Amino acid sequence: MLFIEKCREAVISVVPIVILVLLLHLTVSPLGDDLPRFLAGAVLFVAGLGLFLVGADIGVLPVGQKVGSTLTGKKNLALMLAAGFTVGFIITVAEPDVQVLAAQVTGVAPVMEPMALVCIIAAGVGFFVAVAMGRIIFQLSLKMLLFLCYAAVFICAYFTPDLFLGIGFDAGGATTGPMTVPFIMALGVGVAAVRGGSRAGDDSFGFVGLASVGPILAVLMLGLFASPAAPDVSAAATAPSRGLVAHFLALLPEVTHEVATALGPLAVLFLLFRLFLIRLSRRQTLRMILGLIYTFFGVILFFLGVKGGFMPAGDTLGALLSDPEHRFLLIPVALILGAVVVCAEPAVWILTEQVEQVSGGAIRRQLMLAALSAGVSLAVAIAMYRVISGTSLWYFLIPGYAAAMLLMRFCPRMFTAIAFDSGGVASGPMASTFILAFMLGVSKGVGGNPAVDAFGCIAMIAMTPLIAIQLLGIVFSRKTEVRP
Repeated sequence: MLFIEKCREAVISVVPIVILVLLLHLTVSPLGDDLPRFLAGAVLFVAGLGLFLVGADIGVLPVGQKVGSTLTGKKNLALMLAAGFTVGFIITVAEPDVQVLAAQVTGVAPVMEPMALVCIIAAGVGFFVAVAMGRIIFQLSLKMLLFLCYAAVFICAYFTPDLFLGIGFDAGGATTGPMTVPFIMALGVGVAAVRGGSRAGDDSFGFVGLASVGPILAVLMLGLFASPAAPDVSAAATAPSRGLVAHFLALLPEVTHEVATALGPLAVLFLLFRLFLIRLSRRQTLRMILGLIYTFFGVILFFLGVKGGFMPAGDTLGALLSDPEHRFLLIPVALILGAVVVCAEPAVWILTEQVEQVSGGAIRRQLMLAALSAGVSLAVAIAMYRVISGTSLWYFLIPGYAAAMLLMRFCPRMFTAIAFDSGGVASGPMASTFILAFMLGVSKGVGGNPAVDAFGCIAMIAMTPLIAIQLLGIVFSRKTEVRP
């Protein structure tokens, strides 16, 4: 059964975090009431993510691929670009990871209302989805586009306040979540298939990589004009003590309203596609409707688990470990968190299998998994060091992206596309929920500036595959060259 399969994937991603939290709870950081809420949140997280992924598989992805192929077949450039922007925008508004990030941002740095920030991020994604579609149509070089886009990113970043630097790059990682990535990739596959040619296989990659540039630029440009107010610390004081069930039920009306607001435009968009753009049989239409229903209830359960269990527990755990007596554990815990998060992420296993197939077995998935695990582990540890020391994110982003840009010169085209697509794969739901909440808790505990110091951890995680996969691509190209 599809639901059981998807729940099993979610369980695999959650269990390592649960084990780590339980060990810390039993040894150095007792969580009190946050522990049963965290465990209940884990159950809701698994059920919600499983239901959400089922809905995406049966109702969202088929529509994405059909829309991509239909738009390309009409050979109307204006229609295609407008539809690409609209799809990118609405899919991003419905992305759970973006909603979580916006809630955490506005909790420590109220730049604007969470939904307004989501819309800013979504506009960036929509614009670059249109750019990605145009790239395939006009056969533009992905490497050149990525170079120019990231050059623009760093020029903007130079003039943007530090507050928006981490938020912007984190937005690029959070955007590529379980809703956005499959749909945009399906859209790209549909466009590339109709466009055809010898580069159709290569063109199907790179969609997500380009789309993830949009939120970074959008938030950085927001930073040029916005002036955030000071966070209302008093409002974030202790919440009234409730029983376990009452705790989650109290969140249900707010969460349901947020999910309905996010998914409502998506349902309307799919209806318009069904009426005016794509032809679906009665069975396909019913599957689309059923998929949207599954997605709706899945995201509700997901948010209940995240807001009611994961984020409070992560924040509390970070605050407890930031105590001077236990502060020496922060870096080791960060190393472990990075390793278990990337190894437990189902999308990472899919990615490693994909690269093994593309390379004809020259690059084993075990080798790639080890490289990603080591890289992400180091990335989370560096992010933790930033939180403790208050070191500027610039010192890590500039050399990291400079290395990624340099590697493009020597890496095969397909591996570059896969690398930039996979930047968001490693930064899955665990990164934007538990790890970011953990970093925020540590920052508050050490007396830092959470709005500046904590954000940037998702960006560090998302940057690692850009380097790791391109290095493996270079290794692959050398191996194939020496073969007789």
